[in-house]
Amino acid sequence: MYFTDRGIEELEARRGDEEVTFAWLAEQLRTFVDLNPDFETPVERLATWLARLDDEDD
Repeated sequence: MYFTDRGIEELEARRGDEEVTFAWLAEQLRTFVDLNPDFETPVERLATWLARLDDEDD
């Protein structure tokens, strides 16, 4: 298990039954980066990866 898995597991345990929109998620990511600018690159990479999940070329 990676260290980050703990946070993912906590997210799933606490909020796994909720439904959210991608607009809501995008706003939360923006807020997180505003509060934690050192994480701008990893958040950008995650957002880009999520946006392109269905691209056949990747």
